[in-house]
Amino acid sequence: MNKKQKRRFGDRKDGRLLRDLDAMHYIMPIIYPNRCDNEAYISERIDLTNINGYLEKKNQGEDFPYTAFHVIAAALIKTLTMRPKMNRFIANKNVYQRDEVSLAFIVKKQFADNGEEGLAFIHAGGDYTLDKLHEEIRAQVTNCRSGDAEQIDNTSDSMDILNKMPRFLSKFLIWLITVLDKHGKCPDFLISNDPFYASVLISNLGSIKLKCGYHHLTNWGTCSVFCIIGEKKLSPIFAPDGSYVMHETLDIGLTIDERLADGYYYSKSIRLLKHLLENPELLELPAEQEIEY
Repeated sequence: MNKKQKRRFGDRKDGRLLRDLDAMHYIMPIIYPNRCDNEAYISERIDLTNINGYLEKKNQGEDFPYTAFHVIAAALIKTLTMRPKMNRFIANKNVYQRDEVSLAFIVKKQFADNGEEGLAFIHAGGDYTLDKLHEEIRAQVTNCRSGDAEQIDNTSDSMDILNKMPRFLSKFLIWLITVLDKHGKCPDFLISNDPFYASVLISNLGSIKLKCGYHHLTNWGTCSVFCIIGEKKLSPIFAPDGSYVMHETLDIGLTIDERLADGYYYSKSIRLLKHLLENPELLELPAEQEIEY
């Protein structure tokens, strides 16, 4: 992961302009400017045998249990740290490298039709481990569900204000905000908690008993990776001779901006992610520490 560098002309507050791209990756954002038009969807099935065994040991005496969600989130952080092209974004037809890896997900305060939602936003450094992520998620989820801490969702507050304005005025201001977003000039009070400005946005559909599926990216913000986690289920795991055993599995879906890198880079990144999920003890190492895979 590149260390934060002094900003130069053309850089944004959330990323550095890449000035040494090859011709193809320089031209692609110009001729294909919209993120939603350049989505690549990747679906993977994860055998949970190793993760379940690891979690059983990890949760002995633990009052806030480690879950498969924590393992997947930590694996995504380490993957984006070790594979920095996955942590890029395209805005205003330019390619930028983020200064940090960040992760966002929605917290359901109560499992009911009218239950409110909160947002957890993780700013992960190179020293992040599964244990450090677990403690950060514990703090944010506990505060979100208890309401004891002052967690202000600036994005929702701003949308509420716009919704109460006369329609002609709110539409003009929204247009102005999209222009600011395009040039990286949106004020922090509008986007500091916006999940579409994270490196990766995770939706844990398995927690509400839904299967994994495709989810689009958005032209708003800078998020280039969207991860869907599906419901756990039993699936056949085949041996080379055609025999099989039934294991508990979990499907994940990744929607990625294909303009950031080539297919080989994405393939190797997915292999790293699967290797980490098959060997969760590696997530106890700092995110920036290289591993063999």
